[in-house]
Amino acid sequence: MEIKARSKELKDLRGFLEEERERLRREIANSRVTTDEERAGYSNHMAENATVVFEQARNAALRRSEERMLEQVEDALQRFDDGTYGICQHCSQQIDRARLKAQPAASLCLRCQSLSERR
Repeated sequence: MEIKARSKELKDLRGFLEEERERLRREIANSRVTTDEERAGYSNHMAENATVVFEQARNAALRRSEERMLEQVEDALQRFDDGTYGICQHCSQQIDRARLKAQPAASLCLRCQSLSERR
């Protein structure tokens, strides 16, 4: 999943991150609701059980992805509060505004992110 902001202004990025945090919290809360019909083993048909298990695995992966994204958004909001938002956590250089617009929760500049992905 990727989040993108509409504006490059820091105050707008913060507002976007706050909205994104609330949206992710709602999505995560809604994904935890499971009915008896959605639980494997409640059917006599193996194919139905397999479908239910597949759906559960897919939903769990989506929920984990949303939880990781929520952590990143909350970290970015904490950096706003600390006054370190927009500063690379590795090299302490400014993160390009275009990168922040594309990835408002980014904690590394493009160069450090590239180095991190190579490892």
